[in-house]
Amino acid sequence: MRLDPTISVDVKAAVTARPAGRFNVGDKSQLRRVVSRQDVVDFATLSGDTNPLHLDDDVAKGFIFRKPIAHGMLVASQVSAVLGTQLPGPGSLYLSQTLNFSGAVFLGDEITTEVEVTEARGKGVYALSTRCRNQSGELVLDGEAVVKVLRS
Repeated sequence: MRLDPTISVDVKAAVTARPAGRFNVGDKSQLRRVVSRQDVVDFATLSGDTNPLHLDDDVAKGFIFRKPIAHGMLVASQVSAVLGTQLPGPGSLYLSQTLNFSGAVFLGDEITTEVEVTEARGKGVYALSTRCRNQSGELVLDGEAVVKVLRS
């Protein structure tokens, strides 16, 4: 079964995929997405993480954020979307990812995810910085991805 790559989501892409070996240190790509309640519910269903901090307004009121927050890994999955569809794009294989969660993401937040090539390690392997910011420009996630670009 082939998945439909035209799934209807509010995503704005900045760069299209390029062939292996056509990347330079400093190349960047990004996408923006508004995190919806349905995104959080769907992620909870897929992941099994049904922590009420993400799903229940009344329970969330009792915690520091006072309202539901998105799963950190839901936000991190936007990095995978950029890597797999834009930079490097189709044919890239995730080798590793570090993640630092530095801020909460709330329902309705617009998250801008940016990746930047920081190092070409040879044999199609690249290191990329990964960052997610909310609509106020506040960093909510950062880290480093290492990917290998496979040739078809």
